[in-house]
Amino acid sequence: MKLPILYSFKRCPYAMRARMAFYLSNLKCEIREVSLRNKPKEMIRISPKATVPVLDNNNEVLDESMDIINWIIKKNNPFIVKHSNVDQSFVESTINLFDKKFKFHLDRYKYATRYKNEDPINHRNSCLKILVNLENKSKYEPWFYGAHIDKIDISILPFIRQFRIADEQWFDSLNSIPNIQKWLIFFLDSDIFKNIMISLKPWAKKDQPIIFP
Repeated sequence: MKLPILYSFKRCPYAMRARMAFYLSNLKCEIREVSLRNKPKEMIRISPKATVPVLDNNNEVLDESMDIINWIIKKNNPFIVKHSNVDQSFVESTINLFDKKFKFHLDRYKYATRYKNEDPINHRNSCLKILVNLENKSKYEPWFYGAHIDKIDISILPFIRQFRIADEQWFDSLNSIPNIQKWLIFFLDSDIFKNIMISLKPWAKKDQPIIFP
């Protein structure tokens, strides 16, 4: 059977979590790196909104990262270790919080020049408030629910990474979120992160397929 095709972009947090789900599940796909300045017409044809990630799964197209993750979970659940303390409703509500409210403020903090009449520090503080509220929800040993990575880890850590990148010195100097800082650094040093942050040249139709992972 033809492998599904994943249109991706290395630094996009949504694409990162889709790649992590593939990597952890051991499912294979053909990966196509997208240039955001020159998006392939093959991707736009199947997903007119033209944002990554997009999964072309033969006759099915998934162009939301959580839809891709949930499809992978149904095919070959990478979170096979059952945690007795996993609250699935909390997981889903937290992911939704980061996808909507946290990302809203993150964009207006990290990319403040794109928005008029916005105070980036106010948006930074709004992001930090969300992280402070999350700080004591877990012991982060080393992942959110213990020794094994879970859906919540791959779904929100890419956004926390972006938040730190906006001002690393400021983020690292915070004393209000030590558990989250430790959690993020463990993620950045992990083999999972290193193996999904692969550098690929933008895909062209003439290229030979690249299988991932």
